[in-house]
Amino acid sequence: MKALQIEAIKLLQQLISIESYSKTEDKTADAIETFLDERGITSQRYLNNVWAVNKHFDPAKQTLLLNSHHDTVKPSSQYTRDPFTPTIENGKLYGLGSNDASGPLVSLLACFLYFYDRSDLHFNLIYAATAEEEISGINGVEAILPMLGRIDCGIVGEPTKMEMAIAEKGLLVIDCETHGISGHAARSEGKNAIYMAMKDIEWFRTFAFPKVSETLGPVKMTVSMIHAGIQHNIVPETCTFTVDIRTTDEYSNAAALNIIEQHVTCSVKARSLRLNASAIPKNHPLVMAGMALNKDLFGSPTTSDQALMNFPTIKMGPGDSARSHTADEFIGIAEIEEGIETYIRLLNKFNTL
Repeated sequence: MKALQIEAIKLLQQLISIESYSKTEDKTADAIETFLDERGITSQRYLNNVWAVNKHFDPAKQTLLLNSHHDTVKPSSQYTRDPFTPTIENGKLYGLGSNDASGPLVSLLACFLYFYDRSDLHFNLIYAATAEEEISGINGVEAILPMLGRIDCGIVGEPTKMEMAIAEKGLLVIDCETHGISGHAARSEGKNAIYMAMKDIEWFRTFAFPKVSETLGPVKMTVSMIHAGIQHNIVPETCTFTVDIRTTDEYSNAAALNIIEQHVTCSVKARSLRLNASAIPKNHPLVMAGMALNKDLFGSPTTSDQALMNFPTIKMGPGDSARSHTADEFIGIAEIEEGIETYIRLLNKFNTL
């Protein structure tokens, strides 16, 4: 196992050194393809997505997907290090994407290698390193799922401190607009679109959806952007604002949007309804395998590619979500080592259930 851990960390350093913003991940996809090829594993690729199956793949068996993403956000302006120079200091590996999510990605890959030629598994394995997760793009995992055949369950690699997320909030982003009448700010004329928007913004701030999820808690709505006006002495005729909404398994995105439209006076346009909340039953064998390892179960407030999968999944990986998208991002070497070991123990246990 030590050799696998060393290989995974070397690959992680290579991935950090390659710019891989969403939609431009071709070179990290190349690196992952090469890594698999050098180990005698045939991979397939569509756009910037790379996947491979275990040596003894049997269509009669259930199939488990191991998935994580190799795209990153752009680095914060507050970085004090070169984000593309992987540096190990005091047991921490620094670099863009180290924590989110190349750390989980290489840990799952090491796990896949461990089980690749095992003939005693009661399940198949598909490993998929996918693109565009950070922008919920249509050319990421969503594009290749139809090519992978039947999948019965999956592990989505995201930084969770190796705790097991058995539910995940959905994401609904809406753009709102109020329409007033322009006028001179010095006189009592016009109809101020900002004042009109304030009533709806206050509703978003204070409204509580009646149903609260047992695992994910309440729906969370946050007004995160606002724009109005063109000049200080003109009453603004339009005001636009954006709302970030984290839905739960109690409300589909469509249902949440319907409730919103019934309560506000502004026009409302959803950017997408694709990213609904997801959950896996606690009695699913994958969850039971985690519980046998004394893994903590939780509901995740953040959204991932899990939202695009129509089969039961858990979200689990080394690293800490609190470090994602932060300056001087890092992951602990020990976290990678523990992640690989835990994934292997999890699948060994799953194989007995």
